[in-house]
Amino acid sequence: MIHHLKGQLIEKNPTYVVIECNGIGYEVNISLHTFSLIPDSEAVSLYTYLQVKEDSHTLYGFIEKSEREIFKLLISVSGVGTSTARVMLSSLLPNEVIDAIATGDVPTIQSVKGIGAKTAQRVILDLKDKVLKVLGDDEVFVSKNNTNKEEALSALEILGYNRRQASKVVEKILKEDPESTVESIIKLALKKL
Repeated sequence: MIHHLKGQLIEKNPTYVVIECNGIGYEVNISLHTFSLIPDSEAVSLYTYLQVKEDSHTLYGFIEKSEREIFKLLISVSGVGTSTARVMLSSLLPNEVIDAIATGDVPTIQSVKGIGAKTAQRVILDLKDKVLKVLGDDEVFVSKNNTNKEEALSALEILGYNRRQASKVVEKILKEDPESTVESIIKLALKKL
């Protein structure tokens, strides 16, 4: 119903913002990810999702359209409500959520407060195909921070290594030499795994 809000930022908190649009102040629930990206300037624009219940209308806001799409996918899973989805997007970056779902990384999803093993497995089972369709194969393994890291992790995973263990090793390698090539990351990781 309400696609987006564009207006003056009146109040900014880690869990919600108040945006004034033509004299009306909208209280919009946000994730920590969105909070970190909202500029402190007066003008702000957020993509929104309106949850309508018998006793309330709750507005959720997202700085990025892709985060809103992930939120909608998450709440489509049985047992995952808006609060849980917001906690998930506050605990993990949107691309980490996508990556965890696409690669079937149950421990990462389970690391979010309030999500048990069964719910984490259900999220992956229900959303794996949808994530790939909605966001496309290209976006799943591409991180804005370090594409070499992601390529190396994908290669190590194909070679049969656990993604979580490989990720820890790759991060150590990149701390020592942030400019490592994909090949050198893989070679060093194979020695340490």
